[in-house]
Amino acid sequence: MTRSPKQTVLAWVDAFNAADIDALMACYADGAVNHQIAYGPLEGKAAIRALFEMEFARAKMVCQIENLLEDGEWAILEWSDPLGLRGCGFFHVKDGLILHQRGYFDRLSFFEAQGLPLEQALKA
Repeated sequence: MTRSPKQTVLAWVDAFNAADIDALMACYADGAVNHQIAYGPLEGKAAIRALFEMEFARAKMVCQIENLLEDGEWAILEWSDPLGLRGCGFFHVKDGLILHQRGYFDRLSFFEAQGLPLEQALKA
């Protein structure tokens, strides 16, 4: 049985919180797009994997679910983290795989909360 969009995002959150890149990638379709609005869109699993490898290497990230809604082929995630960051994500899911992900968060707040040099945030 194929996972629903909500079940797919729950699996994605579990993998994200475990920093398990292989499990994260298993949630995406081959031609998926991940567009974190603070950055440009990434197309394909190789580009998405590279993003997660870079981010998990420089920051401890935790996704706490505030709200998770489902509407047809879409799941909408409102999240927070233990450092006080908040954001939301929209996941277009078909046949249990993420086709398109769009995320909204404040990049400068992320870098500041993680103790990362702010000049890196301004270049990215």
